[in-house]
Amino acid sequence: MPPHKAAPSKTQTWRERWYEVIFEADTPRGKLFDVILLLAIFLSVLVVMLDSVEAYRNLYKSQLSSAEWIFTLLFTLEYGLRIACAKRPWRYVFSFYGVVDLLAILPTYLIAIMYSDLGMGDSAVQRLAVIRALRLLRTFRIFKLTHMLSEASALRAAIWGARAKVVVFLAFILIAVVIVGSMMHVIEGTTKGFESIPQSMYWAVVTMTTVGYGDIAPETAPGKALAAIMMVLGYSFIIVPTGIVSAELAHVGAKKLTTQVCPECMKEGHDTDASHCKYCGGKI
Repeated sequence: MPPHKAAPSKTQTWRERWYEVIFEADTPRGKLFDVILLLAIFLSVLVVMLDSVEAYRNLYKSQLSSAEWIFTLLFTLEYGLRIACAKRPWRYVFSFYGVVDLLAILPTYLIAIMYSDLGMGDSAVQRLAVIRALRLLRTFRIFKLTHMLSEASALRAAIWGARAKVVVFLAFILIAVVIVGSMMHVIEGTTKGFESIPQSMYWAVVTMTTVGYGDIAPETAPGKALAAIMMVLGYSFIIVPTGIVSAELAHVGAKKLTTQVCPECMKEGHDTDASHCKYCGGKI
């Protein structure tokens, strides 16, 4: 567990105090801020969802619009505070959460511009505000679910370690799809749905993944035999990536992580005993 932080000293500047509150969840005030933020995000996404239901939109159009603007202004204020108190503002702006935070407030302003300049609005643009749901990823940091971050890091390391095997596997799948698609195009002909090799390759992918839409199906005996082989191979292929990643996971040891954010590069996921950032070397 990360050490409990002491209360901010009187020598701290307002930027340092707000940085601890906004970017870290190791203090009671920081956790409270993020819990309130999560609640606001959840409610704002709920508003967007309700607005997509025609019955609710017709009955509560003005209320939903007002709520949307209130949440947008709150998130705009929060976004501005994050930029103001960050030690490296541009690092935050171009970080994952920085981009998501910006995208969370843009749709409402785009609608306002469209209404004022074009005299019309696009409800589809407003519904893009559901991207705010991505901000719920902060839950991993806020509620001290650092063990989940550790497991996520272990999974990422395992996938990266198995990348060469996965690439070879995907290359083999691609070759098989091309060969079987070409064979099916020759066997079935252009009058039975397999009009081209790409179309036949689409059928091969759908069959190999055991999805089976049924929009294209072989009718001849050789075609059905080849389809049966593809189905059996498909079940066999499904377990291959799982086995590759599982083998890598067995060699990856997950470490406990802290919730601290590096003030230099704005990245999270540091070891609990780390005094410097593992990504940029900055002091944390």
